[in-house]
Amino acid sequence: MSMLDQELSTLLEKVRTNKPLVHNMTNVVVTNFTANGLYALGASPVMAYSPDEVADMAKIAGALVLNIGTLSRELVDAMIIAGQSANTHGVPVLLDPVGAGATTFRTESALRILSEVKISLVRGNAAEIAHLVGEEREIKGVDAGDSADGGNVDLAIRAARELNTIVAITGQEDVITDGTLVRIISGGDVLLTKVTGAGCLLTSVLGAFAAVEPDLMLAGTVGLAFYSAAASQAADRTSDLGPGSFQIAFLDELSKLHPGSVAGCSAIRELGAAAAGDRR
Repeated sequence: MSMLDQELSTLLEKVRTNKPLVHNMTNVVVTNFTANGLYALGASPVMAYSPDEVADMAKIAGALVLNIGTLSRELVDAMIIAGQSANTHGVPVLLDPVGAGATTFRTESALRILSEVKISLVRGNAAEIAHLVGEEREIKGVDAGDSADGGNVDLAIRAARELNTIVAITGQEDVITDGTLVRIISGGDVLLTKVTGAGCLLTSVLGAFAAVEPDLMLAGTVGLAFYSAAASQAADRTSDLGPGSFQIAFLDELSKLHPGSVAGCSAIRELGAAAAGDRR
């Protein structure tokens, strides 16, 4: 068994044994899908939004996920309360900057969270991540435009350095980096783009792995690889049926994941920042 196989096996077993509590402050569109996806993986979801309880909930969670899909000023305030509590108690905080760049308020809210909370990992599409570092890329509502696929490795490195966090950019291939080490995960399926909340659930799945593994580059890599593998398997089962059947099959495949799931469905390759086109 290779080192990667051992890591995949160990972390999946930890999630299913420990059933980490993932505190999701997520958007109203995806709450049910996120909860069901985390249950299927083996984690324990909770959704809490009130400023009267978020600090208490965050401090007992294994991870806190902040998702700005459906925003209000009051929710951003509550996210910062929860994030600061998580920081105080050593709980990793993940940010999903949904639609950053679509409106000024949305971009400014994501940047405010980044400035007031220590974020462990940011996951978004290329356009969302680009807008966090002042780069213009096309975004349609909360979706990346057609131009979002180019230069994602260099963008991820730049964002990780400027934001001082691990950055995962997901798309046709997923890129994750701490600003030095870069890993690229391939696999998945285009049907993920036809299911509302697939990216949002992915961030919460990364939260489940972050809750059991302090090396967040490793946790993120493993989470991306397993998610990609589940999508590939679900797409194979439902190729003639469409996105509704795919969504259900995807939840089933999350529940059936095992260390060997990644083989043949997902591939991980690693490169250093210099090899990726280091601009320092």
